[in-house]
Amino acid sequence: MRAARTSWKTYALGAAAVAALLSATACGPSMHEDGAASPAPSGTASATDSAQPSTAPSPSPSTEAPQPSATTSARPSASASATGSGKARACGDHDVSIGTSYWAHDSGQHLLITATNVTGKPCTLYNYPFITFGQDTDSPLTPMESPAKAIATIGPKGKAYAGVKLFLGGERTSGGYKSFGIAYADPSSAEDGSPIDVAFSDEVQFVNVGQNPSVTFWNLDRSEVERFVFKAR
Repeated sequence: MRAARTSWKTYALGAAAVAALLSATACGPSMHEDGAASPAPSGTASATDSAQPSTAPSPSPSTEAPQPSATTSARPSASASATGSGKARACGDHDVSIGTSYWAHDSGQHLLITATNVTGKPCTLYNYPFITFGQDTDSPLTPMESPAKAIATIGPKGKAYAGVKLFLGGERTSGGYKSFGIAYADPSSAEDGSPIDVAFSDEVQFVNVGQNPSVTFWNLDRSEVERFVFKAR
């Protein structure tokens, strides 16, 4: 269900952060096959990569990953250097279907967001999804220190992934949220997109959120998202 649009204020993305994002090496060749359900309109969530939560998550790949940044959240603003020449247009809420799911053996502490391109043309998911819970639409989740290896351009029916750390074990939580707000970065525009309200899939139903939730950058490689999500503490 789409919620009434409310404009989010724009923040500046530091030049160093943009340079770090663009200087990363090319994306790995593999993409995780997730067995997603048929795409749904972007205002509703379709379950993807489903697996019921049970026990606490085991760390995914053994490769060491950077620890999350302690800096405060800042939404990237328009930047010519972030677009480059010949890049696909930015994805908006009419271009993608959003699905939500848990990882296997996870106890509801982490959320996987899957974006599927439902149009006939490529589009790019820049930076990270601007995620909010409840009424605080001016304070999207802080990004993890997890820049993608390549900008997440997805063709028709293509997928990109982002992971959310909701809470740590033993942490005090709040919520029981049945939906979340999501918006997308558009470097060609002076204003970021307005958020829409997305209901969680039947698998997820609702989430609880701790004191310091965070989100990864968009990534074409699901295993890279897992690596950062389960290393973040």
